[in-house]
Amino acid sequence: MKLIFAIINDEDSPRLISEINRAGQRVTKLNSTGGFLRAGNTTLMIVVENDLLDTLLGIIRKYAKSRKAVVNSSVTPSVLGGTFMPLPVEVQIGGATVFVVNVEHFEKI
Repeated sequence: MKLIFAIINDEDSPRLISEINRAGQRVTKLNSTGGFLRAGNTTLMIVVENDLLDTLLGIIRKYAKSRKAVVNSSVTPSVLGGTFMPLPVEVQIGGATVFVVNVEHFEKI
């Protein structure tokens, strides 16, 4: 048995959760915040049998796509002589960071 932690973009979570449920699996959703862009993320926790691991990872790959977005980045005042100026920067968002760990014991009470 495995425990999947999947950290995904908030925009991807409704469809991904729906597809995981459609595959007959339960999922726990936790709200989280990314450190780099400080944007909203969703952390999913999914317990699966070993033989379903590849299926679930395939679903995550399919519905948590990375894409480019333009965000405002702030330039420090020392660079511009004390003035604050937001500059648009293109960054990759979305995708997933996935951790898979062994589960010694699982019990639904």
